[in-house]
Amino acid sequence: TLHQERRKSEEKVQEKIEYHDGKVEEVFTDGRRILTFRDGTKKEISADKRMTTISFSNGDVKKVMPDQRVIYYYAVAQTTHTAYPDGLEVLQFPNNQIEKHYPDGTREIVFPDHTVKRLYSDGLKETFLPDGTVVKIEKNGDQVVVFSDGQREIHTAQFRRREYPDGTVKTVYCNGRRETKYATGRVQIKDEEGNLILDKK
Repeated sequence: TLHQERRKSEEKVQEKIEYHDGKVEEVFTDGRRILTFRDGTKKEISADKRMTTISFSNGDVKKVMPDQRVIYYYAVAQTTHTAYPDGLEVLQFPNNQIEKHYPDGTREIVFPDHTVKRLYSDGLKETFLPDGTVVKIEKNGDQVVVFSDGQREIHTAQFRRREYPDGTVKTVYCNGRRETKYATGRVQIKDEEGNLILDKK
């Protein structure tokens, strides 16, 4: 009850001004101002004039915070867009996906399953999967996958290669030829049909 009483006293209208264009300005005893426009949009200015909240008739809300962050909530999309003074922009979607746009052009997307994808301005793409797997795709399309168990897979236009923690390397070339280099030094090469061409121990 005390909280409600305090709130009522804070919300007393001290002055009400009606303008010719239909705009109404209310000045509250706590120093806040609320402007209500003809279309239903409301603009609230804090007593210290450091925070502004605009509530649009379509349900969107824009807040300018004391630290100069601008937070915009899109009602239809249920999405929040926050712009920071340093140029960082963060989008939060209703499915808990978060997108960050950095001033240097880098974009980071955090998916609901905690997968993180980074897109760099130079064309490099990195994906960090929840199981510890990391996928890097270069601008030229070359791809490196590092698995949590230590295996690495490399995909280029010329070949696909799998590197195992024990030192074994298996390569499949674009022409179908297969090459396996074992940690022991043994090398096996098979042609595109799977016929053994070389087995050097």
